[in-house]
Amino acid sequence: MSVEPIGILTILLGLLCLPLGYRATFGVLMGTALFGAAAAILVGGANIQPAHLFLSFAVAAVLARRHEAAAAMRAMSFGQPGFWLLCMVIFGVGSAVLMPRLLAGATQIVPLGASEYADTGSTVPLGPVSSNFTQSVYMAADLACFGITAAIATTHVGFRAVVAAVLGYCAGNVLLAMLDVGTYATGTQSLLDFMRNAQYTMHSDDQVNGVKRIVGSFPEASAFARATLGAFAFTGTLFLSGRIPMLTGPMALASLALVILSTSSTGFAGAPLVGLILYAGLLRRSGFQPNRPLSSAAVLCTPILLSILILAVLLDERASETVRAYVDTLILNKSSTTSAVERSSWNAAALQNFFDSFGFGVGLGTIRTSSFPIALLANVGIPGTAFYLLFAATALFAPLNGPRAFETDARLAARNACLALIIGDTLAAPTVEQGLLFYALAALACASPRDHLEGVLLTPSEPSGAKA
Repeated sequence: MSVEPIGILTILLGLLCLPLGYRATFGVLMGTALFGAAAAILVGGANIQPAHLFLSFAVAAVLARRHEAAAAMRAMSFGQPGFWLLCMVIFGVGSAVLMPRLLAGATQIVPLGASEYADTGSTVPLGPVSSNFTQSVYMAADLACFGITAAIATTHVGFRAVVAAVLGYCAGNVLLAMLDVGTYATGTQSLLDFMRNAQYTMHSDDQVNGVKRIVGSFPEASAFARATLGAFAFTGTLFLSGRIPMLTGPMALASLALVILSTSSTGFAGAPLVGLILYAGLLRRSGFQPNRPLSSAAVLCTPILLSILILAVLLDERASETVRAYVDTLILNKSSTTSAVERSSWNAAALQNFFDSFGFGVGLGTIRTSSFPIALLANVGIPGTAFYLLFAATALFAPLNGPRAFETDARLAARNACLALIIGDTLAAPTVEQGLLFYALAALACASPRDHLEGVLLTPSEPSGAKA
């Protein structure tokens, strides 16, 4: 085991944040969640990321407060979203321990964890792998993140602190993407080696048609595009709801631009779907309202602007050729690439594993896939998938009751961001684990703060006298 320099920095940050309180600690936690290509601690072939190391400080800061500790426990009570997530984690951890041993050799798998075949896509007989342990730890961390986020968001000031932390994540994602592009252009990529030290295959120098693939602080472009889709959905929803538009508007535009420029097929295919979610929500909740000019303008102008843009591209031969080549490379010809063929073989093997395990899955973290729904079925089977669907239904699709207020708009933004991340995962996720950001957003989406406002952090762009 070795503690990396970024790990030492993470520990120091944790010690410094504890005296500042749980809200400041949570804000830093969301910042550390950006470093998807970093390892704070290396344990054999396993990576402990900065966010998972810092999570222990955030949990300690939240659970040290009686009100928040009680709220975290309530979030896990029967019928609550946290209960179904807890059931999924318990079943997943149990399957990681038992299924690779009970069904050893019963089917051929593409292993996710340490194996001489893990990076080649070759199949091996079913058996335990190192990622059974690491994925179990990650899922337990996701459960803890959901619990403490739900606890913090039970108060209005805590709810707004969570929103501010997620906005900080979105801003940091844009900044790190710019650093990625800037260091590549100047030949100074080594400056970012401190946050690219995990034992993953890094694709920070890849190009498509001479264009650098943006990876930001992640190992590859698809992981960056997936995270940025979530950031685009969150900031875009807040902007269209009229919440601090001078901040959320530029961040939404920057996130959308980065998704497209990342040259990731995940982002290129996911962006229109996320855009449809935002527009459908805008039509359903806003329509044409004189007191919400941004929303009304977006409802009216979006179809017109899209039509003008499409016509302009079609009429310009050079632009049309550029767009056609871009689409051909990332979408139309993607299925014939070596990478796509390999990923399809992973999914085919995973579906066979699902049937060979009689629908119970071969164990959390056992196999590698390229789509989240297939990863669920193949790893944790029908029981684990059912628990996840119950969690998603109760967390993401609970009614947004009450008048139009900051909390309801922020909950909608969190819901849309979760849906955007699910879209990205459906297109390219190798595992069941969806990351700390997803579960923090899920907790925000189902939060119900009930105390009196303790101060105003964010204010809507509404006429005076409107309820904020």
